[in-house]
Amino acid sequence: MSDHHADSVFSKVVQAPEDPILGVTVAYNKDPSPLKLNLGVGAYRTEEGKPLVLNVVRRAEQMLVNDQSRVKEYLPIIGLADFNKLSAKLIFGADSPAIQENRVTTVQGLSGTGSLRVGAEFLARHYHEHTIYIPLPTWGNHPKIFNLAGLSVKTYRYYNPATRGLDFEGLMEDLGAAPSGAIVLLHACAHNPTGVDPTCEQWEQIRQLMRSKALLPFFDSAYQGFASGSLDTDAKSVRMFVADGGECLAAQSYAKNMGLYGERVGALSIVCKAADVASRVESQLKLVIRPMYSNPPIHGASIVATILKDRDMYNEWTVELKAMADRIISMRKELFAAIQAKGTPGDWSHIIKQIGMFTFTGLNTKQVAFMTKEFHIYMTSDGRISMAGLSSQKIPHLAEAIHAAVTAMP
Repeated sequence: MSDHHADSVFSKVVQAPEDPILGVTVAYNKDPSPLKLNLGVGAYRTEEGKPLVLNVVRRAEQMLVNDQSRVKEYLPIIGLADFNKLSAKLIFGADSPAIQENRVTTVQGLSGTGSLRVGAEFLARHYHEHTIYIPLPTWGNHPKIFNLAGLSVKTYRYYNPATRGLDFEGLMEDLGAAPSGAIVLLHACAHNPTGVDPTCEQWEQIRQLMRSKALLPFFDSAYQGFASGSLDTDAKSVRMFVADGGECLAAQSYAKNMGLYGERVGALSIVCKAADVASRVESQLKLVIRPMYSNPPIHGASIVATILKDRDMYNEWTVELKAMADRIISMRKELFAAIQAKGTPGDWSHIIKQIGMFTFTGLNTKQVAFMTKEFHIYMTSDGRISMAGLSSQKIPHLAEAIHAAVTAMP
């Protein structure tokens, strides 16, 4: 018998490394310890550590299932019309002049990732400048998405490890030195992984600088309503850039704020200077989407549209959304209090100053490895923890682990 392995045309394919974030969960699942804690995953958990399906989502799904007139036909290339219209209204505001003047084109995408990818491919084909500046650090998938779409990726300073806050001077300096017309990726709110956002005044300075250099803003909005508990507050940065009449792109995800992770529901909006431009842009977005996945899935987008167009359901959603945001904020306060009570060395106030799903703890790779080995606590090696994975029950264990790691390996 010949060696079958040698015959494969793929025999030279090498084993790829685990995705650094998803790899944390793989390691966690293999750990038999009852104390184990997974703070790597970017998904909301209840106090009991269980995934949550919102009541309003269950209600919307039930309505869809009960509606016998609903069929499984293909959606148009750009997706569900109602969903697109309502998504634009949600991020830009119901009274947005850009929407009223038909200067916005919105297409349904495969959550945030798919929407970013479609936007990036459109820019690579139709925009004169092929460099995109992304914050340092940023979500690990960002550089891969933009590179594969054909853009060249550079970084701008964002996080200051010394203050565990924003490096505003570095950010302004780097954007000031970027070539005119470059694309700039901005996290609309709840910056991932640091949880550090600019203040309103800082956003205004960023806006003025970017407009003066004709830098093109590309917003990634993965946490609208999930960061502060208010949909309007979390969209302020985006609305500032739309209010000045300039152009921008925005990718939206409903994974976190409606808990629709696995339904892959998102949208890409491009705000243009004029309605005729928007309609030509839309025609070209179709040419990006069609050979990529033909058209998007119907179920998740129908859930979102059902909720957004019904006043009662919309209000019920905002209450459930605020409850998720509030639980995360209270986890921050409890963790900070627990670390302070232990007298752990260092200033830990960044835990309550940061916002959104993640806290950038400032723990180093060695400390993280120590916490995994000695305390069965799993997180990404950069010290990012998911606040949503925490509960009041688990906080003492985490605080003890942080204290031990910081004192054992200062």
